Amino acid sequence: MSFLRSVTLSDPGPMVRGDGVMLHVPQMSDYEEWAALRELSRSFLVPWEPTWPADDLTRSAFRRRLRRYWRDVREDQSYPFFVYRLPDEALVGGLTLSNIRRGVSQSCSLGYWIGQPHARRGYMSAAVRAIIPFVFETLRLHRLEAACLPTNEASIRLLRSCGFTEEGYARGYLQINGVWRDHLCFAILSSDSRP
Repeated sequence: MSFLRSVTLSDPGPMVRGDGVMLHVPQMSDYEEWAALRELSRSFLVPWEPTWPADDLTRSAFRRRLRRYWRDVREDQSYPFFVYRLPDEALVGGLTLSNIRRGVSQSCSLGYWIGQPHARRGYMSAAVRAIIPFVFETLRLHRLEAACLPTNEASIRLLRSCGFTEEGYARGYLQINGVWRDHLCFAILSSDSRP
């Protein structure tokens, strides 16, 4: 784990390759492509995400976001990734491993977003499949959790196809677009078979 905690802003950080995708920790050079994709996809993403701050897509907000990301990586608290399709390395979305818990829990939470032009093309499924070995083999965790709105059929299908098991219904689990919303909870264990 020491190589992951020692990254700096000049270091590209962890990189994960999957079937037709590459995941890497965001860099300042990603700003313009990220902001353009998020703005283009705003109405598509807002129903599924926390409230966007008024300055969310500005360069200064992105710089603050990067500082938080890199602090979390150094402290082994969270691993944010941007997802790029191969071979042209176009940004298609993002994926974050957060709430990393060591000790008796050995678990973390998975969150992700996909830009509207790239939805339902298999990129996020490939990214989730690629991140599972990173969680279990590199981070050496035991459990990867995810949650989605009960109406998000695309996300439910994605999680099930990647080997996650539905574990239950959590009331008022996350605040989505300013409202506390119920979620379906999923998990995959290091000992589970993977598709």
